[in-house]
Amino acid sequence: MSPFEHASPRSTGLPVDLDEAAHRCLVAGFDGATSVPDTLKELIDRGLGGVILFTRNVRDARQVRRLTDELRAIRPDLLVAIDNEGGGIGHLAGAGAPDVPGSYALGVADDPNLTARCADALAGHLATLGITASYAPVADLQHRPDNPIVRTRSFGADPELAARHLRAWITATEARRIASCAKHFPGHGGTATDSHHGMAVDPRPYDELRADLEPFRAAIAAGVPMLMSAHVVFPALDPNRPATLSRRVLGDLLRHDLGFDGVLVSDALEMKAIADQYGEAAGARIALAAGADQVIVAVGDLNVTLDCRDAVLDALRTGQLAEERIEEAAGRVRRLAERYATPASDVADWDSGAGLDAARRAVRSRGVPPAVRGAHVVDLFPPPHPALNWGGEDLLTEIRAVDPTATGTAVTGEPADPAELVDGMLRRCGSAPLVVATCDAGLHPWQVRLRDALLDRRPDAVRVDTGLPEGGALCSYGRGRVNLRAVAEALAGVTDGTDG
Repeated sequence: MSPFEHASPRSTGLPVDLDEAAHRCLVAGFDGATSVPDTLKELIDRGLGGVILFTRNVRDARQVRRLTDELRAIRPDLLVAIDNEGGGIGHLAGAGAPDVPGSYALGVADDPNLTARCADALAGHLATLGITASYAPVADLQHRPDNPIVRTRSFGADPELAARHLRAWITATEARRIASCAKHFPGHGGTATDSHHGMAVDPRPYDELRADLEPFRAAIAAGVPMLMSAHVVFPALDPNRPATLSRRVLGDLLRHDLGFDGVLVSDALEMKAIADQYGEAAGARIALAAGADQVIVAVGDLNVTLDCRDAVLDALRTGQLAEERIEEAAGRVRRLAERYATPASDVADWDSGAGLDAARRAVRSRGVPPAVRGAHVVDLFPPPHPALNWGGEDLLTEIRAVDPTATGTAVTGEPADPAELVDGMLRRCGSAPLVVATCDAGLHPWQVRLRDALLDRRPDAVRVDTGLPEGGALCSYGRGRVNLRAVAEALAGVTDGTDG
């Protein structure tokens, strides 16, 4: 469908200024890495507030900078954003992103200065690429062992710890003139559902939810310019609608009680929590009416963005959506763009070693031999999350970088014949030391079955946890490349990359 088959300023009967304001309230994803699609150009011409980049838009650093320059050549006040949490969550590996651990490892190390160094590295790299808005850090508290989506993206379960690391991250990012975004308000850590796949519910009473607000209070006090809402239903706050669509949560709680006056952006509308229950277009209209200033339509198919845009324009035309609400939202987006849309002309160097320093300080061990050399490493981990784009780094690669005699097997999903696989791995291992690594095995029963089958026959094996701790002798608290390198060094008995 051509964009010209959708609403134009004339066909909507809306004033041009109001049409532009409605476009300011949209953030669009798109396909392509070397050119800007015509449909996107038309949206930007009409006032589109921002674009969000993903791995599909990234080839290398020079290409990304050419793309962001081309986008801003269409309109200089366009915000160019990306999810940039660090750890295994990120889309800029091909563009040479600094390797830093995820937030949970930073919380375990618990050195806000180290967190600031990692955040500064990520923000400095974004500045060189012409990306000036980062949908990070995560302010959710990791409460439940069965939570499938927050986990090592969080700084931890302690609200005071999370608050001090959020302050460090936001302050360092702001110093680079990159807009940070604390997410996912009012917290996704008390759920057992990934809102990418379905509607998440946090059933806790309000007295228990209050602690989850503290990291967001700290972020607001630190001057965070953006918050992102959660596609989570909180019956204690609003039994009928997820936070993204709830005036009680976005208006009464966030704007009135917490006093946030920055840009409130929705999580992506194509996530099934919204798309399956409401549809993206209705979700856009309801979220803006409830108090969101921007809604993200991250899917590459721009027809979905156009449908959302048209729903907003139609709601304005019929009076279902108040003009004053859209003008208020667009005003916040304009103020954000005035500060952050233009990339810095000069970018100071960052500490490229901060990430590995942090990952090393986060590794926790108990009962590990001084050195496990020449081991056979069995690395069990789930496939990458399609939306978060963890890159699938494996432990064996990092171990072989410090111990070339190591061998191993990586398994990324349930095997067709587990018994045959276990037999084969043990044959290849022979009498060498065996290392069995899992990643959030409690969420993936196939990992438990394989791990236990190996341990039954090799009780001397060294267990490693690369997600949250589950009883292993070593835990990295994440699967970012530096997390895996740090745990590899601990296994091989090396210090700072050299024999210890």
